[in-house]
Amino acid sequence: MALGLGGSGLRAAGCTLSFYAILNIPMAKQSAGILVFRQREGLELFLVHPGGPFWATRDEGAWSIPKGEFEDGETPLAAALREFEEETGYRVGGEMIPLSPVILRSGKVVHAWAIEKELDASKIVSNETKVEWPPHSGKRIVIPEVDRAEWFAIEEAMRRINERQVPLIVELAGRLKPT
Repeated sequence: MALGLGGSGLRAAGCTLSFYAILNIPMAKQSAGILVFRQREGLELFLVHPGGPFWATRDEGAWSIPKGEFEDGETPLAAALREFEEETGYRVGGEMIPLSPVILRSGKVVHAWAIEKELDASKIVSNETKVEWPPHSGKRIVIPEVDRAEWFAIEEAMRRINERQVPLIVELAGRLKPT
């Protein structure tokens, strides 16, 4: 049997095993999202703020691209499109710009795409989720996953977004610069 190392793991008899499987390490959680942008007097980015009492008073570093975890059998792009619609109420489609994945402090890998669209941030409609609140109380409350969305100029977006997602903005801005 021929064995070889591939970009994603070990190949044997046409089967690819990830390094996680080989070393019996649980695979990092993965999510996917969409970074919507528009160009007015400069580059502007559409970001969302998480809902619920934990996030109510947090601002800088709390914002994010709309994103969420994959479902079984779902591709990263399909998950990104589904999550965008669930968190904003908007369906986006068209030419997607793939961005390099980023790794959050939790170890979660975020796959992302960018697309140029015009959306009304004041009209988002988010799905809801149940969370335990207060923490360790055993009580569960229903909160929106996203409580608001806004358009930000690039400098402000980089202050507001989770620091581990800043590279998504930097990469997009670099790709949009005229050559």
